[in-house]
Amino acid sequence: MSMSQNPFGQVLVALVTPFTADGEVDWAGVAQHIDDVINAGADGIVVTGTTGETSTLTDPEKIRLVEVAKDVSSGRAKVITGGGSNETAHAMQLAKQSEKAGADGNMIVTPYYNKPTQAGVLTHFRMIADATDLPVILYDIPGRTGIPIEYKTILRAAKHPNILAVKDAKGDLAQVSRVLNQTDLMYFSGDDPNVLPHLSIGATGLIGVTANIAATPYRQMVDAVNAGDLKAATMAHQQLEPLVRACMTHVPGTVAVKYILHGLGRINSPRVRLPLVGPEEWEAAQIEDEIDLVKNIPGVDFSNFRPDRNAAAGGALPKVAGTTR
Repeated sequence: MSMSQNPFGQVLVALVTPFTADGEVDWAGVAQHIDDVINAGADGIVVTGTTGETSTLTDPEKIRLVEVAKDVSSGRAKVITGGGSNETAHAMQLAKQSEKAGADGNMIVTPYYNKPTQAGVLTHFRMIADATDLPVILYDIPGRTGIPIEYKTILRAAKHPNILAVKDAKGDLAQVSRVLNQTDLMYFSGDDPNVLPHLSIGATGLIGVTANIAATPYRQMVDAVNAGDLKAATMAHQQLEPLVRACMTHVPGTVAVKYILHGLGRINSPRVRLPLVGPEEWEAAQIEDEIDLVKNIPGVDFSNFRPDRNAAAGGALPKVAGTTR
């Protein structure tokens, strides 16, 4: 698929937002991390998404993250804004500001907490997609939002000219196949353990959490699938399995990834913002046990892994509270 057909890339990183020890955005750390994942093979960056702690970022922080990503990527990777809102008007405003800041695409999460009907979900998506010229990825993650995007809603949304893709974190591969058969929508795996299964049934790529640490094997996996080399793709999947388990099983993915990145010396602090907190002792031990099983992942050297449980403990209250309009 050419970039004219796919404006998002294939290996997209659901970017963590590095913070200082007191919970402020580490802007130099953000820029360095973006450069690192692009050099490791990412061709798309999703800022201000779930993994980026969107719910505790202010709107000015969200827009600046787009600007920094756009500047650092310098055309090497697409920049997707991934926060959205459960208030349609607010989400439209964020989309317009992100487009002005240089975003290449907009990922719209299903409205959370409100629990709207599917008619409300569809109207929400259409209104935000109408607000800008940005290509749109719908984000289907009922485990966080409380409701799915139902099959018929996806079919109706697919008729909108700006809605081009779905990020699937629902895990219903039968529905993915059905939608792929009946629409021109692209699918991106939003569930790290199931990236290869998604790709094997026709997904375009991934929006991955573990890719913050190891984008290279995902690049290899996608390239292998593109070349029809299932053996090489499966090898990459198997290499990643214990790292995926370390990142996605014991604590929220953001928490685990920051803990691991800090232990590798790739970010200056593992701090997260409340209500997220760093791993407790037993959780950190579980993450480290999984890391001990990681072998031969391209681009990652765990021989110098030095986790700091004390630095990761607790969570921060930033100077400016919440998402501000």
